Amino acid sequence: MTDPAKVRRHAERIRELVASVVRSQIKDPRLGMITITDARITADLRDATVFYTVLGDAAAQASTAAALESAKGMLRSTVGKALGLRHSPTLTFVLDDVQDQVKHIDDLLAAARNADAEVQRLAAKAQYAGDAQPYRVEDEDEDEDADVEDAESGDDEPRGGDRR
Repeated sequence: MTDPAKVRRHAERIRELVASVVRSQIKDPRLGMITITDARITADLRDATVFYTVLGDAAAQASTAAALESAKGMLRSTVGKALGLRHSPTLTFVLDDVQDQVKHIDDLLAAARNADAEVQRLAAKAQYAGDAQPYRVEDEDEDEDADVEDAESGDDEPRGGDRR
């Protein structure tokens, strides 16, 4: 079992190495404006997943994916030599679609804000269907009258009680 701190260090080192090699050594014209966002490696240090984003449309993303796929061997050998591991980890490149998810979440939040504003606008014009106070409230005068009648009759039992 590998130490989780060691796995994190290796993943961070892989991210830095891949970013450095992509920036300085890969001269493929298909490679677009790429940013290496994250790298994750399995606990056995055999497989690494590298996440990246590309500035541009779907065509730029596809061409960058092809360029990374063709440079995978060089990247793997560079990472293996730098890490000094017995086995060089295999690299898998995954397009990081965080920006699309952020835009989707922002759209959902805007829709929720608009729905809340509509509900508040409708609630401001709303009126009660019945009385404003739907619960029965006994007047204080009626309570005092009932107490006086009980005192005059001399009954200690409350009204409505079972008299035997």
